[in-house]
Amino acid sequence: MLATKNLKYTYNDDVALSFPDIECQKGERWLLLGQSGSGKTTLLHLLGGLRTAKDGDVIVNGTSLKSLTQEALDQFRGQHIGIIFQKAHFIKALTVEENLALAQSLADKPIDRNRIKALLDRLNVSHKLKSKPDQLSIGEQQRVAIARALVNKPAVILADEPTSALDDVNCDEVVQLLEQQAAEENATLLIVTHDGRLKEKFEHQIILNPQV
Repeated sequence: MLATKNLKYTYNDDVALSFPDIECQKGERWLLLGQSGSGKTTLLHLLGGLRTAKDGDVIVNGTSLKSLTQEALDQFRGQHIGIIFQKAHFIKALTVEENLALAQSLADKPIDRNRIKALLDRLNVSHKLKSKPDQLSIGEQQRVAIARALVNKPAVILADEPTSALDDVNCDEVVQLLEQQAAEENATLLIVTHDGRLKEKFEHQIILNPQV
């Protein structure tokens, strides 16, 4: 599960952002909506342990992120949180398989090439196993990014603007893909977006208003 309590973040000691308390149960699908200036990307980074809150806390699977040292947080994130960024970040010198294996290694997990192959099979990109990232189309990169986020069987999947640059058909396809993969892992899925097309697709929603 994923929850926050009294969460606040400050930029440069003068721009303060406050966020509503949230509680997402295991297996639930959530949508986090907000326009520019609402702090949705900052909240995503706080939920993923990529930023440190000024006040309050983030709880993932019963563990307080603020209770962890930086080293322990990095390992915990790799083991329990899968993040799909708006722009895929791969190590260009490594193959698809090697990028996913690195994600396992950084989480202090054994390299499981059968898991990697099975995930890529499910996402219809197993034929790109030995390819470098720059040999993939944008759609293939997106699917590999989803595979990387799922490779360690995370309890929480965070997706940042996965549909913002897509037409309606591809938007539906990506949402269905994320939902399907989250369901197979019984993971909590939280999609962060300003894409209003997704409103009707999610029962659970958090709407952030612009903060001044």
